[in-house]
Parts: sequence; structure tokens; C-alpha cells
Amino acid sequence: MSSDAEELIEQLYGMVQKAFAFPIGQDKCLLDRDKVLGILDELRATLPGDIKTARQIVQDRNDVMASAKREADATKRQAEEHARRVTSQEEILQNAKRKAADIVQSAETRVAEIQRMATSYLDDALRVTEESIAASLGEVRKTRGEFRSAMSQAEKARPKQREE
Repeated sequence: MSSDAEELIEQLYGMVQKAFAFPIGQDKCLLDRDKVLGILDELRATLPGDIKTARQIVQDRNDVMASAKREADATKRQAEEHARRVTSQEEILQNAKRKAADIVQSAETRVAEIQRMATSYLDDALRVTEESIAASLGEVRKTRGEFRSAMSQAEKARPKQREE
């Protein structure tokens, strides 16, 4: 989660903590609707950036995997071409085939390792992004619910005060 989103959540926490508490229930408070809605709008605008970052990570992973595959294919083609050129003597041919197989095996091992690392990195990055977004969304929902409840309580309390 970006620091902007974290700062906005901290602002919401601060507003709730500093808000005027109703005498009849210390867990209810009065908040400035425009300020809260403004912060929620900013938070809504910030979260797509985090999602864009996650998408870029996926694209980078795909690029790395495609590049590794191209490199492996090129290495394999080079090894095969080399093996075809040295067909004049059986011993040289056998050595070339062994060397080509070694190169292909090395390339395939490297591709597998790069793929494993990219997959692990992507999974970690997506997990962190998912957790951040889920936590932010949960906090926003909770704060919005508390805000609505406080506003509802405030509206219910107003008519009673006029009648007295």
C-alpha cells in the first residue's frame, strides 16, 4: 500500500480519535462529513495506483519469463546448429551433441530458476498488495459504518432536544 493511502487512513483514525464524543455513549462521535468524505475520495483515488503497481509487477514477470524462454530457445538453436556443422567426424559430432545437451540443460535450469524466482516475487508482491488493499478497505468500511452510526445517532438526538 502506498504511503499516501496509509496517511489518509491515519487521518481518518485521527479524526475519529479527536472527534467530539456524545455524552450518552462514549463510543459514538460526531465527525465533519465533508472532511471524512474528502479523505475517502482521496483514498479511493490512491488505491488504483497500488493496483497498477501490482499489474506492472505481473507484466515485468511475464517479460522476464518471455526473455528467458527466448534466450533458452536461442541457445538451443545455436547448440543444434553447431552440432550440425561438425558432422564430418563421428567423435567431434558426439562431443558437440554432449556440449549442446549441456548447454540446453543449463539454459533450461536457468529458465526454471528465473521462473521460480519471478513467480515467488510476484506472489509475494501480490499477497502484500492484496493484504494492504483488504486492510484499507476493511478500515474504510468500519470508519464509514461508525460515521453513519454517529450521524444517525446525532439526527435521532436532535428532535428530542427541541421537545425538551
